[in-house]
Amino acid sequence: MSRRPELARSAGFRLAHVVGARPQFVKLAPVCRVIAAATDRGERIESLIVHTGQHYDPSMSEVFFDELEIPRADVHLGIGSGPHGQQTGRMLEALEIALGEHRPDAVLAYGDTNSTLAAAVAAAKMHFPVVHVEAGLRSFNRRMPEEINRVVSDHLSELLFAPTPEAMRNLAIEGLSSRAFLVGDVMLDAIRFNETLARSRSQVLERLGLRAGHYLVATVHRAENTDAEPLRSLIEAFGRIARPERPVVFPVHPRTAKRLREGHAAPPHGGGLRMLEPLGYLDMIRLVGSARMVLTDSGGLQKEAFFLGRPCVTLRGETEWVETVIEGGNLVAGTDVGKILDAVAHWDRVLATGDLDLAAAVGRSFGDGKAAEQILARTFAFLASRRAAGDARPP
Repeated sequence: MSRRPELARSAGFRLAHVVGARPQFVKLAPVCRVIAAATDRGERIESLIVHTGQHYDPSMSEVFFDELEIPRADVHLGIGSGPHGQQTGRMLEALEIALGEHRPDAVLAYGDTNSTLAAAVAAAKMHFPVVHVEAGLRSFNRRMPEEINRVVSDHLSELLFAPTPEAMRNLAIEGLSSRAFLVGDVMLDAIRFNETLARSRSQVLERLGLRAGHYLVATVHRAENTDAEPLRSLIEAFGRIARPERPVVFPVHPRTAKRLREGHAAPPHGGGLRMLEPLGYLDMIRLVGSARMVLTDSGGLQKEAFFLGRPCVTLRGETEWVETVIEGGNLVAGTDVGKILDAVAHWDRVLATGDLDLAAAVGRSFGDGKAAEQILARTFAFLASRRAAGDARPP
């Protein structure tokens, strides 16, 4: 574990942000921007960024800090990959040390990864208030590690920031309404801020020789989809969809690349499936924003496609982002080749009549792009009330 010298003790509030994977870096960036603006106005706020190292590959980690202009981590735990229990246990051990040294007023846990779970458990056991950003999501599939992480983190948190009305309903059903606030989605904050930046800075289409609207984007990373049988089905589907004149562009996650090297699936011949190294955030925004459609098992990418007005095919049997389906921007196809081909054909028919307009649907479901402001305002109000009641930092 490496860390910078301990932060000064003069701040009004000290927040610890625990992150470790690409989607969490995206969520953290808008929060950091709001904190920076507040400190520029003279407010006393300290931020401690704790990077667990869950994504240790530079293409999945450092590039996002650079592009999103997130301050470098104050503490880097260097955990790396491993089985769920081993990885989470190592995070817990290291987080106890880091939180004990820095004693934050609150610990912000983002999303639904093992880093989220470890942050919530470590902080709750040490009696630091847990703030869960992106609370209330439910796929109702307990075979998903992310679902376990969400449920446990929500029940350990003292503040729950829900991105959608559906997430608020889920929290109400579980008796958590008194701690929950509907704030909108911080990933919408990120897209609104970075979309214009991506168009001006990213040269990914030019670099890859792609024409807007004449290619599809595919991603696969979930553990259940990188087992041999589902991965073979997905690669077969991509191969049948892809054509040289309308390629499927496939940035390959490190886990998926490892499975392909091990022979779990053989990429098809013919040149239509273009497999790439993972891309940076700005490149992915431009790639998705100019794609004909997106095929993914990523919850974050489902939303990003929706925010950018691109049709999506979800390569899972369910989605926690039901709003994208209800509002007409997403079809759930699973890993069945026939269902995936049918979903792609459906979107081709829809696009033949004109482009999708999802702008109003985005606002109805995901807010106004100012979630980070609400998250921090409510967190500071909570901490001020707690301090006024004499509940100081744990010893």
